Amino acid sequence: MARSGTQTAVPQSRPGFASPDVAGALDRLGVTSRGLSADDAALRLTRDGPNELPVAHGPSMLRRFAAQFTDLFAVMLLVAAVITLVAYELGRPRDTGNLQLAVAILAVVLLNAVIGFGQEFAAERTAEALRAMVPHRTVVVRDGERVDVPAVSLVVGDILVLEAGDAVPADARVIEAHGLTVDNSALTGESEPARRTPDAVAADGPPLDAGNLVWMGTTVSAGTARAVVVATAKDTEFGRIYQLTAQTRTEHSPLQRQVAGMARRVAAGAFCLGALVFAIRLPLGGPLVTSFVFALGVMVALVPEGLPATMSVALAVGVRRMAHRKALIKKLVAVETLGSTTVICTDKTGTLTKAEMTVQAVWVPDRTHAVSGAGYEPVGDVDDPEPLRGTLQAAVLCCDARLLPPDSAGGWRVLGDTTEGALLVAAAKAGVDLTAEQRAAPRIEEFPFDADRKLMTTVHRTGETTIAYVKGAPQELLARCTRIVQGDEGVVAISDAMRARVAAVNDDMSRDALRVLGVAYRPVSADAGQADAEQDLILLGLIGMLDPPRPEVSAAIATCERAGIRIVMVTGDSALTAEAIARKVGLITGASPRALTGADLDHLDEQQLRTLLADPSPVLFARVKPEHKMRVVSAFKDLGEIVAVTGDGANDAPALRRADIGVAMGASGTDVAREAAVMVLLDDSFASIAAAVERGRSVYQNIRTFLIYVFTSNVGELVPILVATFAGFPLVPLSAVQVLAIDLGSDVLPALALGTLQPEPGTMDKPPRSPRESLFSAAVVRRILFLGSIQAAGVTAVFFWHIHSAGLPFSSFTAANPVYREALTMAQAGIVISQIFVGLTLRSDRLSIVTLGLRSSGRMLAAQGLSLVAICAISYVPVLQRLFHTAPLSGADWAILVACGILLLLADEIRKAALRSRQRRHADSPVEQTLPASRRSRLQAR
Repeated sequence: MARSGTQTAVPQSRPGFASPDVAGALDRLGVTSRGLSADDAALRLTRDGPNELPVAHGPSMLRRFAAQFTDLFAVMLLVAAVITLVAYELGRPRDTGNLQLAVAILAVVLLNAVIGFGQEFAAERTAEALRAMVPHRTVVVRDGERVDVPAVSLVVGDILVLEAGDAVPADARVIEAHGLTVDNSALTGESEPARRTPDAVAADGPPLDAGNLVWMGTTVSAGTARAVVVATAKDTEFGRIYQLTAQTRTEHSPLQRQVAGMARRVAAGAFCLGALVFAIRLPLGGPLVTSFVFALGVMVALVPEGLPATMSVALAVGVRRMAHRKALIKKLVAVETLGSTTVICTDKTGTLTKAEMTVQAVWVPDRTHAVSGAGYEPVGDVDDPEPLRGTLQAAVLCCDARLLPPDSAGGWRVLGDTTEGALLVAAAKAGVDLTAEQRAAPRIEEFPFDADRKLMTTVHRTGETTIAYVKGAPQELLARCTRIVQGDEGVVAISDAMRARVAAVNDDMSRDALRVLGVAYRPVSADAGQADAEQDLILLGLIGMLDPPRPEVSAAIATCERAGIRIVMVTGDSALTAEAIARKVGLITGASPRALTGADLDHLDEQQLRTLLADPSPVLFARVKPEHKMRVVSAFKDLGEIVAVTGDGANDAPALRRADIGVAMGASGTDVAREAAVMVLLDDSFASIAAAVERGRSVYQNIRTFLIYVFTSNVGELVPILVATFAGFPLVPLSAVQVLAIDLGSDVLPALALGTLQPEPGTMDKPPRSPRESLFSAAVVRRILFLGSIQAAGVTAVFFWHIHSAGLPFSSFTAANPVYREALTMAQAGIVISQIFVGLTLRSDRLSIVTLGLRSSGRMLAAQGLSLVAICAISYVPVLQRLFHTAPLSGADWAILVACGILLLLADEIRKAALRSRQRRHADSPVEQTLPASRRSRLQAR
């Protein structure tokens, strides 16, 4: 078979092998039922290449590490280091403090690079995971003999030998099958195993719907088969998904984009303001180096040198706290992105449900018995189990599956058809001893299920009698029944009224999205054939089952919706099943939603799809393929939404990569999904998403809080320098060395403490922030200017008050003047002391420090204590006095500085009180009471 290597070649070519009969398919591939010869297989392997997915070649480790230094904040820090080195070189005498601080800045840049590189290196291994899902060895027929060969050596034309539990190593056309069912959930998202037969199918149908094709990466649930390989490696359906995943670019998170924008604005502002100050001071006759150092102080005062390290550590704390809630975050910035999520596109199977078929109800004339519990663990209750024993005994005897207890490979699981596994679990819940039943009634004959009669029959010897047990589609089974077991009456003739009653029960169960099986029996002779065994049957009852929702999902969905997050189901399963599950978990509560299939999406252009999604009314997508899921995600992103996507199958990988946040299931999900996602739920619990969103929102709020903290300090540093410039004072109120000491020393630890604050109450009762909202929103800027101006006024006042106390004109001051050194120390200490009070008031936007108390501020107080120790050392330790050009302060000096800090705290307490009062008035307003809850919460957030 020619290999085009294009993304569309596979879907176009494989239906051709599905349509002819078996002989025609073999003839097209140039092979007989004896398989390929060893020489022919070797030639095809040389021509087509190995059956393995190509390794994605990204940038080298060195280039990826070097890329960490191209981030604008890293560039700003490097520029600050270079400027400091220039100041060191130009200074006469040279100031070793500048050299030391330049080295410190470079160390911060290096630390940021190491953290970022480490996170990226561990994050993306999707190609390796896809390769790992291909089985390492497989059985094929070559030269008429079964041989065990490496899966990578498979070629087109090889004949596979498949049995229950085998992973399918390539796309293949079934040529012989005995009760074959295949679990396609990794590709399609459908929870029920799909029957496969050798029969020809229509050539124009979707490839994944072809009933005689099996696909790489799927698993044989039950039965045996032989299948001829029609595609390998990247030409398989799995390879197509690989290419979709590889072609999807990873985009920057909202936080990354906002920080980059902030860095550009800050860098531009620092450069322009520094150049302006230099241009003003140089004509005044000062030395060139002095004017340059003065301008340097302005530039450095605006650059938040400690911010990247602070932000990285704050995000890392969020990652660690999420891990405690069973949510593993693989990228630091994903923490904040999750908190700003506005839409969650959720899979059904394995995400909202357990991906384990479970019996929900058993009907026997004339009552329905409920069955509790979920999954394959035989724990749960059966409502009045005694009348059901006969039905369940017959059902489990007519099963090929096995229920396996927990072992080193995991918990309870089913080997074989999952529908039959559900029957075994229900019987165990009702007290049926599976082993004893099979021993008491050994099987002597089996007539496997086929798509035409939709029945499976097994014949058993029980003592001196022989009994046929039959299960299958209720309509087919009912047509073959002439009698029914009806309570105390025993076996009676089935009336027309009872037939109608059975049909009605079947319809009711189907409307609840239950998959319904009928169970019947009849005594037969030991040599009875299929036709005899499946006529004149005695109906025992109906069994309804589904893949049940996870018990914690309903509360998690309610929490997300209360938080203003829209949830949309996107599944490969049927629309009827999807809607039923959506109603059970509370995702849909009113009228039937708009339900669109993959075929419907194919008839919509991008604008039509965006218009449909812009309508907030409920919608769900069913029978979708990977490219459909990607289209839905892309359309939401085009509408400006921040999109999280959940999934567990390989078919989810492209959408997981395309989304802002890909959320994979850790326990039941495939390696492909886990590696494509940036968040993995270790417990597969949808409830962990709600907890992670709350933590993400808290992280973003904490980032904004320490941004206010850092830039408040920068305002306090910048204003005294500007005032000195325009007042004609020849020296700087704060040197570049002192500014760097504040930014990299005194500010970092308290900012880190602010970055670890717990979520405030009501965090999940507010709508998501707008994706267009800037980190420097109007509220943030107002608070920075409010706190910064008070701090700057105090620092400027104490500096010039101390200068004025010397009684000397400005022109008489030199750097060696002791009064100037004391004033310099006052300015530096004034900022540090003021920041202590800023940190205390920033713990909440609205709550008073009296309400918050100090007990919950242990980390903050410890960090501020270290800052206070540092500024005292700078003031009193002779070595540091020489380094920072400082002088010891008196007790009166410290009292003045503390008084300035207290005034700042009182001013912000007055602001908070006014804000709380305004919010209470809004909450009591009759007009506001008529607004939707989301609108009220937005007003209150202002």
